[in-house]
Amino acid sequence: MNLRFVRRMAADVLGVGENAIWFDPDRSGEISTAITRDDVRRLVREGKIRVRPENTKSKGRQRYRSSQKSKGRRKGVGKRKGPKGARTPRKRAWASRIRTIRSRLAQMREDREIDRSAYRKLYRMAKAGYFRSTAHLETYVEEKELGAS
Repeated sequence: MNLRFVRRMAADVLGVGENAIWFDPDRSGEISTAITRDDVRRLVREGKIRVRPENTKSKGRQRYRSSQKSKGRRKGVGKRKGPKGARTPRKRAWASRIRTIRSRLAQMREDREIDRSAYRKLYRMAKAGYFRSTAHLETYVEEKELGAS
């Protein structure tokens, strides 16, 4: 007995692919007699025709990988694609660095570690790209003894 027609009709009625349709093997004779869409709907209600559960992939490996990445793993040279500027664009790196340096400068001025004139001078130097980081800025201030007197 050929159930291809019933399978195709059931797939259309249930809105899934033909491979997702399951027939009760004990009721194949009854299923083969279905010739209308109403017959198929009745068989679905009776549980003789069902939609197979979706085969889903386990997310375990994905979860493991993302947790390892969040811990800073798997970021070695072999995992990198593209130039350094592609991973963090130069402009974004600069913006982040200059904001940090400028906020530290403002804090130093507020805490009276440096006076206004020193602040202006250091601000201009920061704008010119002189300081690599806040640590570099602080080292420079200590060496040059630009502290407020």
